[in-house]
Amino acid sequence: MNKRLAQVMAILLALVIVGLGSFTAIQFQSTDELESQIELSNSFIYPAPKKLPPFQLMEQHGKPFSNTDLEDKWSLLFIGYTSCPDVCPTTMAKLSAAYPELLKSADIQIIFLSVDPQRDTQEKLLNYMDFFNPKFIALTGDHAQLFPLTRSLGFVYVMVGEGENYQIDHSASMALISPAGDRVAIIKPKSSSPGTFPQITSQALISDIRQITQRESR
Repeated sequence: MNKRLAQVMAILLALVIVGLGSFTAIQFQSTDELESQIELSNSFIYPAPKKLPPFQLMEQHGKPFSNTDLEDKWSLLFIGYTSCPDVCPTTMAKLSAAYPELLKSADIQIIFLSVDPQRDTQEKLLNYMDFFNPKFIALTGDHAQLFPLTRSLGFVYVMVGEGENYQIDHSASMALISPAGDRVAIIKPKSSSPGTFPQITSQALISDIRQITQRESR
């Protein structure tokens, strides 16, 4: 009888240990993993924030703009040029429409980084921002400043063609910069179905940024 009882007690003890282990695992998952799991449509959060290289650019009103101007607020940054025939005006229009909703999620500034300093004068950048949204910021500088900054943001650009009518192939993604001035996420266009043009919908953009900024603020 004692032997039988000992066997039953051993089985019960084993079940309790397994149960505690499962409970502990669930606890760890709920506190560590589940809290960090968010449903993003177009965005990727980097494993660790990345510092940007020091830079000194000029904004559309002729004022200098550097790393310190990225601090204490969120920044959504993308590259392009005012002569861009498709991606840039589409992105600017989409951001202008989404901007009021983005501000509900976080204190955020929209930054257009021109990679065409030869043609994008201060006047052109000012007119471009005034047309889409005068609250947006337009920046540019020489390529010695632009190349390392765009690379650190995860962007690329290249001049195509010769003469004054050259075009620029450039990334269509957006980079999200934290109030610490660090790159924390990239937002990439994607196709909704095979054969369709990759894009970032306004709804996906608003949802992704809301989730990322809330997550990073915890």
